[in-house]
Amino acid sequence: MAETSTSTGARSSVSADTGGGRSRGPAAGPPFRKPRWPKAYAFALVTGALFLFSWVGQFLFQLVVQRNEASQHGQAFAWSEFLPQFFASTFENWQSEFLQLIWQAAGLALFYYWGSSQSRESDDRIEAKLDALLRERNLDPENP
Repeated sequence: MAETSTSTGARSSVSADTGGGRSRGPAAGPPFRKPRWPKAYAFALVTGALFLFSWVGQFLFQLVVQRNEASQHGQAFAWSEFLPQFFASTFENWQSEFLQLIWQAAGLALFYYWGSSQSRESDDRIEAKLDALLRERNLDPENP
C-alpha cells in the first residue's frame, strides 16, 4: 500500500498495482452468477414432485380397487395382503418404465463423458473440420 498526502494534510491509502495488469474492481468476477438452489435443481424438484404425486395416486387408486374387490368377495380388507401387491406393482412399473428412462439418460450421459465412439466425434475429426473451415476462409490453421 502506498500512502499519499492530500492538500489538507490527511493521508489516504492507495493500492499500488504491481502486477502490470488491470486491477479487478468489484464488478470483476465470473461472467455468470450461480443460480439459487431451487432454480439450479428445478428439473429434479419438479421430477421428484411428479414422481411422488403419481406414486401417491397409484397407492390411492390401488387401495380403492383392493377394498372394492375384498367387499365384492365378502372378505375384509387386509393391509398385509395389500402392501405386498402395492410394492410388487410399484417395482414392476419402475422396472418397465423408470429404470429404462434412467438408463437412457444416465447411460447416454456416462458414455458421452467417457467418449464413446457412438456418442461423439473424435477430437481428430473435429480438428480436421476446423482446419478445413479455416483454410476455406483463407486463414492459416497452423498459425491462428
